[in-house]
Amino acid sequence: MVEAGDIRRERFLREPVVESKGELKHWIDALVDWLEERFKARSKDVYVVNGGLSVSGLQHVGRLRGEVVIPEVVRRILESRGLQVRQYLTLYTQDAWKGKESQRRAFSDPESAKRYTGWPLVRVPDPKGELPSWIDRFWADFGPYIKDFTDGKVEVVTTTDMYRGKLLEFVKLSIARREEIRQIVNKYRGRKPYPPGWIPFEPRCQNCSRIDTTEALEVDFENERVRYRCRGCGHEGWAPLWDGKLNWRIEWVGVWWALGVDFEPYGKDHATPGGSRDSANELAVKVYGIMPPEGLPYEWVSLKTRNGESDMSSSDFIGFTPREWLEVAHPEVLRFLILRTPPMRKLSLGLREIPLYYDQYYRAERVYYRVESTGRREEDILLSRSYELSYTRGKPPSTMPAQPPYTHIAILAQILPEELWESEAPRRLQRSGHLPEKPSDFDLERIRSLLPRAKRWAELYAPEYMRIKILKELPQEILEQIPAEIREKLRGLGDALAVLTEWNEDAIKQAMIEYTRGWDSKERKTFYRYFYMIFVGRESGPRAAPLLSLLDREFVVERLRSV
Repeated sequence: MVEAGDIRRERFLREPVVESKGELKHWIDALVDWLEERFKARSKDVYVVNGGLSVSGLQHVGRLRGEVVIPEVVRRILESRGLQVRQYLTLYTQDAWKGKESQRRAFSDPESAKRYTGWPLVRVPDPKGELPSWIDRFWADFGPYIKDFTDGKVEVVTTTDMYRGKLLEFVKLSIARREEIRQIVNKYRGRKPYPPGWIPFEPRCQNCSRIDTTEALEVDFENERVRYRCRGCGHEGWAPLWDGKLNWRIEWVGVWWALGVDFEPYGKDHATPGGSRDSANELAVKVYGIMPPEGLPYEWVSLKTRNGESDMSSSDFIGFTPREWLEVAHPEVLRFLILRTPPMRKLSLGLREIPLYYDQYYRAERVYYRVESTGRREEDILLSRSYELSYTRGKPPSTMPAQPPYTHIAILAQILPEELWESEAPRRLQRSGHLPEKPSDFDLERIRSLLPRAKRWAELYAPEYMRIKILKELPQEILEQIPAEIREKLRGLGDALAVLTEWNEDAIKQAMIEYTRGWDSKERKTFYRYFYMIFVGRESGPRAAPLLSLLDREFVVERLRSV
């Protein structure tokens, strides 16, 4: 058995590259080496990895880290080594709805929503009244997108269904062994020990539907029911053994028992010595006679905002969802960021930073194809392997793809009508030097899939200067504002650009540097203010050279000379 305290001391929790089996390896390869030895000691035909989520509210991307992506990559590496592995994601749908203010605000009438406090999540209605339940509403932005962030082989199960199946048997077993369970659980509860006779099952009140205010009094095994008293409404009655839930520590072990789990990551809050993971391990071994799964604690993912960072939270509705990520970026980029960061190191994410994440991803891509090196072997291993494992289907292409900067694509998506994306976008990127003359199918697909994402990013998250619309005609009111000396300089820039032998970003940038050489900062600032006004109608915009490289030379030169 591996206790929580043991796994926390493993180096790969915090170090990106560690020595394993005599060589330097990416942290997740070292993790798999560690797991493979322990799995073989278990001697099973099929091994099981699992993650667990409670759909208490916003299903943010942070929940992909430890519960989906890490287990999926572990599974795939183990499979490549010849092991048979099955992956589950368990939804704890019987958990009580807390009725927090942040949860109640999801309803049009937050005050009346208080009546759902304590209900099983699966029974809380959809706040918008369109779907069967609260869970259906907030799972909609997460569940259907798991296949985009994985190879699609993750099986989702719910505790609601399990209590009508395998967990029902576990409930009976737990009630039969309740005194052994009570003694162990009380060791970890401290000041509020459970009294003798305690039944570790929380039935749903058949009158008020609360699951957090009931006390089980008597069990009828033959008819699979439990008699209870509700502290909330005072009702006494009988409830089926499948209509409720076990104490959460016991339920956790029940999922391991029912699914045969061999590996399961868990949030850092469970990793405290003497905490919930240790208690669950002891219950598993001493009461149920099973070996607890190998564990992996992981840090929370935080939301990066203009005002700082805060931990993503489901019930507090802090963060953004997988659906929102896919609107603006590829799933591989998020996988890369997760895999680049060891599990017990903080990972901070924000949608405004998407272009930066693409820059980092492209750098790792160059390292993978050995076009570039960081100069540090450990860093090269980390970036290269994180990039390789970021692919959800198969391996990276045989040759390095084109890397059009995300901000360039964002500009292009705004200045080109959508009906011209397919035909004109590749041509302009070729001309600007960001796409080879003979692009691969992968290159073209990358561009096709980036254009709508980058446009959406520009609309929702880009800084104001990146949101542009090229003026088709130069309005008279703008023309009249331009001082005579600036008009002359703008026309001069048009002449300088007209004679370029190549129309790409580097050539344009160099020409503009040469043209403005010797100007003082005030002169240059005034010039560029009017430069942007004649192209985008305001005093600032994206960097000049990338912007011009994506426009037709004739249009640019004519616009500059026309002032």
